[in-house]
Amino acid sequence: MAMTLTQQQQSQLRHQLERWATELGFAQLAVSDIQLDQHEAYLRKWLKAGYHGSMDYMERHGEKRARPSELIPDTCRVITLRMNYLAADTRPEAVLEAPEKAYISRYALGRDYHKLIRRRLAQLAARLQDAAGGGQYRAFVDSAPVLERALAERGGMGWIAKNTMLINDRAGSWFFLGEIYTDLPLVPDPPQATRHCGSCTACLTVCPTDAFVGPFQLDARRCISYLTIEHKGSIDEALRPLMGNRIFGCDDCQLVCPWNKFARHSDEPDFQPRHGLHSADLTDLFLWDEATFLARTEGSAIRRIGHERWLRNIAVALGNAPPAAGVVAALRQRLDHPSPLVREHVAWALQRQRDRGPLG
Repeated sequence: MAMTLTQQQQSQLRHQLERWATELGFAQLAVSDIQLDQHEAYLRKWLKAGYHGSMDYMERHGEKRARPSELIPDTCRVITLRMNYLAADTRPEAVLEAPEKAYISRYALGRDYHKLIRRRLAQLAARLQDAAGGGQYRAFVDSAPVLERALAERGGMGWIAKNTMLINDRAGSWFFLGEIYTDLPLVPDPPQATRHCGSCTACLTVCPTDAFVGPFQLDARRCISYLTIEHKGSIDEALRPLMGNRIFGCDDCQLVCPWNKFARHSDEPDFQPRHGLHSADLTDLFLWDEATFLARTEGSAIRRIGHERWLRNIAVALGNAPPAAGVVAALRQRLDHPSPLVREHVAWALQRQRDRGPLG
């Protein structure tokens, strides 16, 4: 049975929530109701088109994503928190323009955000439960069927843009989201009523693999983030040359977004780059054995793809690199790798090196 709160209690709780969120390192807090009918219809259409690729979990949990009270019974409000993650001086454009360097999505350069944000959400929920004298609270960070961007838009935190990212008019899109599902009937914030992309299509046209079917429509099967992180098998040969030096994720559609001139850098220590991954050479990373990979990706989101896919991704990037003796030598060291997946992509990369120069 849901609790009831007086207007004074509501106001006091909201004030405390805002203060606690700031103390815990969050940049913004929003409260929404759970009316996601419009987003549920969009999700159903997206799944029917097959744009989720091999992400079967998207289909299995489809309805629960859009119906918070079916995921956690009695949920009537969702508290969404935003935390900036872009570290200063990682020079993403410069790395993308240096084909011998490895580009890693800027969210993954430091420690895995899941544990950090979930822990802080739990701390916030505990304080709220204590202040409210009860209630039910459940924290999520990319760990359950949650339509986080839809909920953030519903809470007025920003709008879902043409590149399907959430954009905040004061902070751009370089941030993580986390949610607390609760049965506490807090006053919801006004939903975001308008989208401010205007006639801009920079994010759609910059995509290296043309993954956008149209505005607000992403075919994940062509998205470099999907191909390098979610996809477990062989990467389509037609897409490999388009991936450039991107070995884990892709930020192109964020880098060109005009709204990201308002983005704030994060001073969170856990989000600062580790092991020089913001500007590492492809050949150096390709020669990591599995023990080195596991040691240097400990506590990192990168570890989830495993050493095999790490090598697969870097092999593609080396195939796209300018012909060089060092690149060919590195690739040849993996020609007899135990994994057929790695061998396939190494052979392709060596052939690319031969086709593009005299060093193969």
